[in-house]
Amino acid sequence: MENGVSKRFTVTVPDSIFEDLEALADSQGRPTANLAAFLIETGINQIKERGDFPSRKPPLRKEKNE
Repeated sequence: MENGVSKRFTVTVPDSIFEDLEALADSQGRPTANLAAFLIETGINQIKERGDFPSRKPPLRKEKNE
């Protein structure tokens, strides 16, 4: 990861995809969640390489109402 901060979220996939993911992770001797994170990262990088990734907008700043 670029900035060293990891985020956690929930992903819902069909049973058949989870079974495939679990089988592949088992065959590689790694946790299923670790493989899922790797595949997501790989997919995002491929989209960026193709130039299909949208430009990033700066995050909205929260104004203090003091």
